[in-house]
Amino acid sequence: MKDLDLIAGRQPVLELLRAGGTLKKVVLAAGITGTVIDEIEELAKKKGVFVEKKDRKHLDRLAPDLKHQGVIALGFEFRYTQLEDILSGVEKKGENPFLVLLDQIQDPQNLGAIIRTAEGVGAHGVVIPSRRSAQVTPAVFKASAGAVSFIPIAVEKNLNTLVDQLKKRGLWIFGTDALGFQLYHEADYRVPMALVLGSEGKGISRLLKEKCDYLVTIPMKGKVNSLNASAAGAVIMVEVLRQREG
Repeated sequence: MKDLDLIAGRQPVLELLRAGGTLKKVVLAAGITGTVIDEIEELAKKKGVFVEKKDRKHLDRLAPDLKHQGVIALGFEFRYTQLEDILSGVEKKGENPFLVLLDQIQDPQNLGAIIRTAEGVGAHGVVIPSRRSAQVTPAVFKASAGAVSFIPIAVEKNLNTLVDQLKKRGLWIFGTDALGFQLYHEADYRVPMALVLGSEGKGISRLLKEKCDYLVTIPMKGKVNSLNASAAGAVIMVEVLRQREG
């Protein structure tokens, strides 16, 4: 069984069902009980998802490297959102857009963590490239604590072209860079904006960095002079929320 369509664990499966995620069936270990299990069965029934009960060894074979806790969901399918739909939704709300653009984030754990933070601070959407980037898989779903089901995520072929288009629509582009000229908390994030986060090792690509209106930096004092993408993103996204909530 490929793990590309498999979600394991009680809470991840429950969160996916709560969020209306697409599934083919849920497999439960025979004899397993508990409040969470009852809710999983109830939600699956309401959504028309087949529930199958099997010997725990069967689940071990389905997910030999995962802590399934007696619960596995099969047939996970993530549906991306069109960027135009995201922007139209923001316009209808009468809010200033806040998008998060991810430049070649290849680690699923980092991607999931960034999506979790973006959803938590109220970002309107996340955009990832179609190439050289992690896509939304069960590993990303789990790392995001289910947040992928609650925030629109779009896929674009070329972030450079996208940034040009966003600028024409009035968005300001903020990039993160260790050598940025402006401290992250001194920037004004109350404007229509997109925050660009670079890859774990190389940061934002050169051309994309040149297209940013502002390059902000997070001051560091320790011997490790930079944060990984998810940590840096969390620091700045929380500042965006702070300023916008005022």
